[in-house]
Amino acid sequence: MTRFAIEAEVALALAETGERPAPGHALVAPTTLRTEALSALYRACRGGALTRAEAIARMDAIRALKIRLVGDRVSQRHAWDIAAELGWEDIGRAEYLAAARLQADAFVTLDPAFAALAGDIVPLAPYSALLAP
Repeated sequence: MTRFAIEAEVALALAETGERPAPGHALVAPTTLRTEALSALYRACRGGALTRAEAIARMDAIRALKIRLVGDRVSQRHAWDIAAELGWEDIGRAEYLAAARLQADAFVTLDPAFAALAGDIVPLAPYSALLAP
């Protein structure tokens, strides 16, 4: 079994396409994933890219992904340390890296800039790895 830490954009892509991780793969993310995904869907709805019904359906699809959400003290401490180590002003992205470092075999992001930063901290995997057996 491969455990993948995913970021909100990956969850949104899975919800949009209807794709699911291959059997035997598990997903993990910080608890903030749901809020970030919901915010992105809300912005898309307000901007006219999605209807409210489409946005709600995608959020329901994200909920159905069975993502193990972590936000415990140890994860938060690791996020703090990662953000401090990298000199970041915010903890948000560091929470994904902490989840990956502590709970996953690899991290999947669709953001090339985030991948460039994350690659020095955690192992990376492409989106396609989620779908492959």
